[in-house]
This record gives sequence, structure tokens and C-alpha cells, in this order.
Amino acid sequence: MNITKIIENKKNKKILNEDEITYAVNAYVMGIISDAQMASLLMAICINGMNIEETYFLTRAMIESGDVIDLSNIPGIKVDKHSTGGVGDKTTLVVAPIVASCGVSVAKLSGRGLGHTGGTIDKLESISGFKSDLSEEEFVQQVKEIGIVDAQQTKDIVPADKKMYALRDVTGTTRSVPLIASSIMSKKIAAGADKIILDVKTGSGALITDFEESVELAKMMVQIGKMFKKETIAVITDMNEPLGCSIGNGLEVKEAIKTLEGNGEKRLTNLCLTLASYMISMGKEISLEEAKKEAIDALASKRALNKFKEFISYQGGDLNNIKEAKYSYDVCVAEEGYIRDIDETSLAMECLSMGSGRINKDDSINHGVGMIIKKHIGDYVSKGDVLVTVYYDDKKANVENILKSFMLSKTKDEEFPLIYTIIK
Repeated sequence: MNITKIIENKKNKKILNEDEITYAVNAYVMGIISDAQMASLLMAICINGMNIEETYFLTRAMIESGDVIDLSNIPGIKVDKHSTGGVGDKTTLVVAPIVASCGVSVAKLSGRGLGHTGGTIDKLESISGFKSDLSEEEFVQQVKEIGIVDAQQTKDIVPADKKMYALRDVTGTTRSVPLIASSIMSKKIAAGADKIILDVKTGSGALITDFEESVELAKMMVQIGKMFKKETIAVITDMNEPLGCSIGNGLEVKEAIKTLEGNGEKRLTNLCLTLASYMISMGKEISLEEAKKEAIDALASKRALNKFKEFISYQGGDLNNIKEAKYSYDVCVAEEGYIRDIDETSLAMECLSMGSGRINKDDSINHGVGMIIKKHIGDYVSKGDVLVTVYYDDKKANVENILKSFMLSKTKDEEFPLIYTIIK
């Protein structure tokens, strides 16, 4: 097999066959082909795309590059959830405990953030003592014992994805529907769950900003799930403003706890209940209406909160010791009007400048810094109202940039829907 010929074929818009795709993935993992050659192939895919069969073959080759976790000896249907990510997205911290407290096992591998997006593992590691690096045996045992686990991807799970993603990140090939779909679904299927719910973000703060492209991604991932005989449902959700009120790892954990206590921000709570309801419905094979009642009861009765505490404790975390910044200050609005738009990416970049995330994958992060957003799209603000409270240690955020992130209007515009459509 000749990698140069494979690159030429994709560059010339030809459809790659199973052997070509499998060879390219395996040869790259084994070091037979270089970063430069794989980067050329990824760029050709990014420009010319892949059909569903090519994407399926790519996903399968990535899965087969490493181990697949076997959850078959755990009773019942195991479910997993993935979000394509966005500013302030802490839904896993709320959804997984709701679902597990209703008797549906949640087996989840999560990632770290890179750039302005936050990763679930980074959020969890703002809790002192929390252990995210679990062996496959520990992962399975925890699901057996308490019905919920969230750990980082091990070196033996989809190593092809880990190596290819690092290359994509530095070669401008991250935004590609088939590459995103194969990356996400390879990890979801390798994690061993029976059924999968996907939260596909769309809007100005999402990885995929265009609605039609978000739908294309959701449809492709759902179809891949079915090809692997995994029931998969995608929920297209809004990412035109930060989700909830907090940006920053420790602050987002605290907001998740507040939500589990029944005092969460309305849009965040509603999204978590929707995602949890689909997972419970899939896991128990009951109607969505029945599942929604169970999810609401789990939240109201504090069963979900207690499950969260059990999960954190099991993985060594101390919820009495969540990392915090030393200082804070308010940013107040100088005008009045309705908030018509929020540039959440700009806000996230200000948090990043204070140390909340990584620019390079090996950077250390400050888990305590971030922002609490006091006003949302559709809210009316008067001069002097607090827009944001900033939490910092060594470096403050730029007040002017924060103020520019909130766009005002004299009239109230129609608000964005929380959920656009469901794809099954």
C-alpha cells in the first residue's frame, strides 16, 4: 500500500476504500508514515470530505488501533453521553448523576480542554484529590459498584485518535465533519456503552457554528452509531451564549452542585433534564415522558446530588476543597438596554488569559480563576448593573474586552431556542 497514492486519491476527490483507510491509520500509529504525510491526508479529507462508508471505515480503524472496554458482565443497559463542547458546558457533571441515581449505569470517558474550551476532566480535577487516571479494571469495577464513572482516556483506548487529534490541532484540520464524527464516535464506542446520547452544539460559541453543518455532523454520528449497532440519539442545542452562569473549572463545579441542589440557572437545568431524560429512556426502555418524571424526581429528592457526592468520593475527591481564586471584582455596564448578544468566545479567551485553560497541550492551568455571568441574552440592564464578576489570582481580565462582549439593543430581540431539533 502506498500512502502517497492514497493522499493523491483523496486530493483528487476519489472515494477511499476500506484497505486504504485502515492502512493509513495503522501505519501512522506504528510510525511507518510521517506526521507530514498524515497531515496531507487529513487536509485532503478536510477539503474534500468523506462519505458515510469512508467515515465508518475510519472510525473502525481508529477503534481497532487500541482496546475496547468490555462492560458486558455489568447488568442492564449502559449509556454514555458526549457534548461537542462550548463555553460553560458543565452538563456532564449534572446529567451523569441524575441518570445513575435513576438506576441506569453511566460509563464515561472525558477529555481535557485545549484553547478556550473547557474539558470535563479539568473541571473534575479542580476538586482536591480527584483521580481521573483509572485503569480499565478500575473503570469497570466502579460502574459495577456505584453505576457511574468519569475518567480520562487511557493510552490504550483509541491511540490513533489521540495521535491524529494532536496533529489536527496544529495543522488547521480540526473543523471537518467526518474527522470530528470519527474522533467522537471512536471514543464513544471504545468506551463500551450500549447506547449513546450526543449533545451537538450550534451557534457562535460552538466548534461548528453553522446550523446546517451541525445537523450534518449529528446525522453522520447517529448513522455511525447505528452501523456499530449502538442506539444513538443527537440533540442539537444552542451555543450562542455561555451555558449557565460560570466559566472556569472550579466555578463550573460549584455551579453543577448548585444545579443538583435544585438552584441552577434555568437553561442549564432544562438542558440537563432533557439529556438525562433521553438517557434514562434509552437505558430503561421506557417512554421519554416517564423518564422525564424520573429525572425531575431525582433532582428534587436530592438523589442525584447524593450520587454526585458518592461518585466524587469514590474517585478520591474532596468536595470541601474545590480550588478557588484569591481575588474578585465586578464589571458593571455603562449603558442601558436589552442584551441581544454575548460573545462567549471573547469571555472565554479572557478567562484563558488568566490561566483557566491551555494554549499548548502540556500547559498547567489555574483551576480557580474564571467568571460568573450575572446577565444573559434578553435581560434588561441599567447603567451600573453588574454584568460579570471576575475571579483571579495573578492577572486580571481586560474590562474593556468584557464590556465589548455584551451587545445591547433598545428593543428586546427574540431569544435563541435551547433545543433546535432531535436526530435519531
